[in-house]
Amino acid sequence: MDNLSDALEKLKLSSSAADRTGDGVTESCVDCLLKALAHNNTEASIKMRDMGVLSLLPVLLTGPQSSCTPKVANIIAELAKNEFMRSPCVEAGLIPPLVLLLSSLDQEVLLQTGRALGNICYDSHEGRTAVDQEGGAQIVANHIKSLYLDTEPANQKLLTVFCGMLMNYSNDNDSLQAQLISMGVIPTLVKLLGLHSHNTALTDMCLIAFGNLAELESSKEQFASTNIAEELVQLFKKQSEHEKKEMIFEVLAPLAENDVIKLQLVEAGLVECLLDVVAQTVDGDREEDVAQLKTASDLMVLLLLGDESMQKLFEGGKGSVFQRVLSWVPSHNHQLQLAGALAIANFARNDGNCIHMVDTGIVQKLLDLLDRHVDEGNVTVQHAALSALRNLAIPVVNKSKMLSAGVSDVVLKFLQSEMPPVQFKLLGTLRMLIDTQAEAADQLGTNGKLVERLVEWCEAKDHAGVMGESNRLLSALIRHSKSKDVVRTVIQGGGVKHLVTMATSEHMIMQNEALVALGLIAALDLVAAEKDFVGSSLVPVLHKLLSDERSAPEIKYNSMILVCSVMGSEPLSREVQGLAFIDVVSRLRAHDNKTVSHQASLTEQRLTAQS
Repeated sequence: MDNLSDALEKLKLSSSAADRTGDGVTESCVDCLLKALAHNNTEASIKMRDMGVLSLLPVLLTGPQSSCTPKVANIIAELAKNEFMRSPCVEAGLIPPLVLLLSSLDQEVLLQTGRALGNICYDSHEGRTAVDQEGGAQIVANHIKSLYLDTEPANQKLLTVFCGMLMNYSNDNDSLQAQLISMGVIPTLVKLLGLHSHNTALTDMCLIAFGNLAELESSKEQFASTNIAEELVQLFKKQSEHEKKEMIFEVLAPLAENDVIKLQLVEAGLVECLLDVVAQTVDGDREEDVAQLKTASDLMVLLLLGDESMQKLFEGGKGSVFQRVLSWVPSHNHQLQLAGALAIANFARNDGNCIHMVDTGIVQKLLDLLDRHVDEGNVTVQHAALSALRNLAIPVVNKSKMLSAGVSDVVLKFLQSEMPPVQFKLLGTLRMLIDTQAEAADQLGTNGKLVERLVEWCEAKDHAGVMGESNRLLSALIRHSKSKDVVRTVIQGGGVKHLVTMATSEHMIMQNEALVALGLIAALDLVAAEKDFVGSSLVPVLHKLLSDERSAPEIKYNSMILVCSVMGSEPLSREVQGLAFIDVVSRLRAHDNKTVSHQASLTEQRLTAQS
């Protein structure tokens, strides 16, 4: 370190205005500094900082002796490898002269300058801000655009450094990433990847840059206008190393969130690559096999979220990809079971696909899978399989077939689940199954254990989705069965108060479902429901719904139907009379909606007759 101290003192002397003892001294001092940094970077960096050398470097960068310039830039690059040196480099005014050097024609100067700027920007807000203010990123982006066609090794090294500099400049910074996108770096980097795919260092740098930029929504349109899908799939096919495949996966995942790129990836042959990865890793015990299997199968499911890409792979239910994904469901591997069930749920996004899948026996595969997980209890698999069944149950023609296959019986096995995601899908599946199916609604609606659990979940305030679906299923059981037995089961289970609360929901569809169910309760067994109607303040709720100008016409209509129904009960009738309903109803006779105005006339007559 004594040599370093001597060199630093000489450098300070030779840099002073009073002393020009020759450029040889400066260069030998600079060489000594580089040697010290190579020997012990941290210790040498601290010494240089403490002896005030940073303030000398701007002069040395722009001095007359050009042979020193790349070496001085190299010193800065080495210093900035240390986090504690980045802010001091900015404070010493190193960024403006470094950015000026980006206009040099000397390749070594450009290389070391790119390194210095890249290292100063690494995880440094001050460094990035300073480079941004000097317009450094634009100059580097322009260099990459002008150099990417050159495949000479020296040029590839420079391109790698420049890509790394832009990556460090923008990493985890949305506004700087957006700036790079607006500069048009994405198309250039995609072309660069295609031309230099044999260069590992440059390829890696491109992939990391893509991974950063692809997280930004604004990048997706630019990526979609390039042949990124083709380039990444070609690159993926060449890889044998787990780490490199993972790097490509990390770019593919955010890109595949875009529907246009999903289709491009499918057309470029990514699906076949993913299926190969699954086949190679499904029986592997190594950590990397498990990771690759998960990533590949997750990405496969993501590709199926796009309507066009999904339909292309479905191929009328005859596609080889569709068939292979189906074979995942009975697999012994939980990750593949999960991906297979999620894939079915994604394929089941239109009636045609759903009808085909039910007709070809997919329901039984899902039921077998669920049966395997009643005791094993893998929540993600349960959730995925229930999601698939719910989607398959949407077309009317599928409902009776699925009920005959015993879907409701298997689904009810999960009634004791304490996991809200499973509860939510279970409720949705049952609600879809009983829609228009009176017999099934009757059978489930008289199941005391089910109704008891629904009433319990109607109070699950921590899980709004479960609470909403429980209310909707409770209402659906009554609406689709129109059964007095179901109504009595719901009354005995304590469900009436929840339906009254549901009528005040902010969602009109839920309000309406509640009012129709309450109307059926009043019509089928008013005597049994009377006490609960009074206790849950049904009449004041109806008054509020009719008085509220924001209430939709259907809400007003069904509220008046219900008012007429409850007039058969003495205590409820007294409540109606006491709240001056007649004034509200008479105003509704002038309502724009003819159905509402007509019902208002009928309701007014009923109220007048009973007053």
